Amino acid sequence: MKNSILTIKSVILCGAILGSSAVNAGNEDRSGSAGAYHLLVNPWSRSAAMGDAGVACANGLEGTFTNIAGLAFTEKTQLKFNHSNWMGNAGIAFNSAGLAQRVSENSCFALSIQSMNFGDVMITTVDNPEGKIGTFSPRINVFNLGYARSFSSSIHAGINMKVISESMSNMKAMGVALDVGIRYVTGEKDQIKFGIALKNVGPTMRYKGDGLNQQANYVNTGSIATLDERTQDFELPALLNIGGSYDFIFDPKNKLTAAFAYTANSFSYDQYRVGFDYGLTTGKMAFNLRGGYVYEKYLLSAVNRSNALVGPTAGFSVDALVGKNKSALGIEYCARFAGSFGVIHTLGATISIK
Repeated sequence: MKNSILTIKSVILCGAILGSSAVNAGNEDRSGSAGAYHLLVNPWSRSAAMGDAGVACANGLEGTFTNIAGLAFTEKTQLKFNHSNWMGNAGIAFNSAGLAQRVSENSCFALSIQSMNFGDVMITTVDNPEGKIGTFSPRINVFNLGYARSFSSSIHAGINMKVISESMSNMKAMGVALDVGIRYVTGEKDQIKFGIALKNVGPTMRYKGDGLNQQANYVNTGSIATLDERTQDFELPALLNIGGSYDFIFDPKNKLTAAFAYTANSFSYDQYRVGFDYGLTTGKMAFNLRGGYVYEKYLLSAVNRSNALVGPTAGFSVDALVGKNKSALGIEYCARFAGSFGVIHTLGATISIK
């Protein structure tokens, strides 16, 4: 009993420390003043289908986005690849791939990369406003290195380091950020979970490159000088996730997970998330059906909302259980709805070796 009380106090203390770093969350005056908003996009379909509500229950590579502490629940080895047509009809390809590996009884590592490709964009200048002088391809890449550890059967924590790269034809910005998270598990069958995660904490970023150089002609002397323009630093979209989940275990082959989460955003409206995951195992197959909803201020107003995503999410996965340990080879799908942009489809595959 004494150990349980100490454990709960540890969770509360960690939550207070994380929460103190997000005192400006939800400040409407700061909306739109950050950069690197792609860090808010979940690349993994299974947790995205739950509306990113799995702060307390997303495991393995899925947990590296919602709460890095979920990486501690990797059973042995997990490989994952997902592809999204981000913003529906906008023509943005969003690819992600990752590897999670258990290295000891209590520790796990993960490597992953996310990449956004915006296609070919026509080059235009003052002298050639109609283009026809070539194209360039803007790209965004995020490299992740995560570590998670189980300190007991109830307490799990993790940290994730991100290297961020944004580039176009003649300018580039580089940055680093950290995610930290904890998860507390309790109940007779570990069916009750709580999670807290602080994400995207790091120094400001700035664009640099030849694209900021401008030539100036001095009329009186006829000389030409090159001026290097300076860009404004921009902050990263830091946020705090707090969530919980409960597993309704009907029998060993049927389980329903209900999850909720609150996201305190530093540079946009706060969000409230709910999600569910129903799993059914029959023979050598496992089926999961997922759904969720994300609400924020003005979301229901087509005139005033500031988010392209309109709330609902849905998806499913099918896994073949092979071998004596029932390792899973599966496919997964998620749909997110972006109003006039259309439907964002995320399709992928996961290999989980036990």
